[in-house]
Amino acid sequence: MFLMDTAEWRDEAAMTTGQDGAEARRLATSAVPAEGRRGRGATANPSGRFEAAARVRFDDGWGELETSRPRTEVTRERTARILTRNDSPDIPFDRSINPYRGCEHGCIYCFARPNHAYVGLSPGLDFETRLFAKPDAARLLARELSAPGYRPATIALGTATDPYQPIEREHRITRDVLEVLARFRHPVGIVTKSNLVTRDGDILADMARERLVKVGISITTLDPVLARRMEPRAPHPEKRLEAIRRLSAAGVPVMVLVAPVIPTLNDHEIEGILAAAREAGAVEASHVLLRLPHELKDLVADWFAEHYPGRQAHAFSLVAQSRGGRAYDATFGRRMTGQGAYAALIAQRMHLAKTRLGYRTESLKLNAAAFTVPGTQLALF
Repeated sequence: MFLMDTAEWRDEAAMTTGQDGAEARRLATSAVPAEGRRGRGATANPSGRFEAAARVRFDDGWGELETSRPRTEVTRERTARILTRNDSPDIPFDRSINPYRGCEHGCIYCFARPNHAYVGLSPGLDFETRLFAKPDAARLLARELSAPGYRPATIALGTATDPYQPIEREHRITRDVLEVLARFRHPVGIVTKSNLVTRDGDILADMARERLVKVGISITTLDPVLARRMEPRAPHPEKRLEAIRRLSAAGVPVMVLVAPVIPTLNDHEIEGILAAAREAGAVEASHVLLRLPHELKDLVADWFAEHYPGRQAHAFSLVAQSRGGRAYDATFGRRMTGQGAYAALIAQRMHLAKTRLGYRTESLKLNAAAFTVPGTQLALF
């Protein structure tokens, strides 16, 4: 591994290639040999955008490059608070909880990858191998919900990384958080692509009886080969459909998320995914168009170049058509579904399929009126 200052590297890249910009960024991605990342989603481990140096892999003639597979490392993260607030006008919640930072599912398209740069790590392989767990989440949540003046509203669980990713089996932080929410009778919306959510069916079924919970299951594709390539450690699509069946049978309302819709890869599957999920018991459906903020654009481009090189140009052209000519448009109201002819076509197909299949036309509103702080009734006597 060779390391040079970012500015110096850019100068050298420009001299070598005769250009800068996209080509220089592509060369800076620090591609990792396939043997060294088997079972992972990202093809590279580029330096984050806040780093002072860019790491570039090359063979200096002194032996083969290291190809050992990176193991998953989990660091305990101590935080002062667990509820994150937002005032975004285009999402239906103003508070959220993410029990983990980073995600072992390794979905190449994950819009949260660039967040790993904030802790000095790569949005590439680091995002799916160097994870952070928040063991104090349940205790902090109970304290925040008990605070004088707290006003309940639906908490979104798993907005950035999956609360039921593989390490949840050992750490059980999500389960602990749900137990607190159930005790406080607090509404929660969960987003996951893991059938591990059914482990907590006992809690979810009890909460559902008071309209305190809704679960969103993400199904990006029904094709197991494509799923293996772009979300290597997420459960098989059939397991996600089975999770919908089990939750629905227990009385838990389920929304299917066709997310993200990726041009040329899974956009032809929209109707099939909605039909399969509806048959399994899903009552709501939504979609998100591929989002490519910051480093994610180059990571997805590298992934396309390796797995589907013939589709890359067309896919990125359709994304640009939907994002105002750019790879990404963060404007509220447009960042989720895009704009333009292609985005409108996807939205129309979603609407027609949802209507034909009998999905709800309005989102289920959860019950915030049941909220109570355990033990407060005793203060009346």
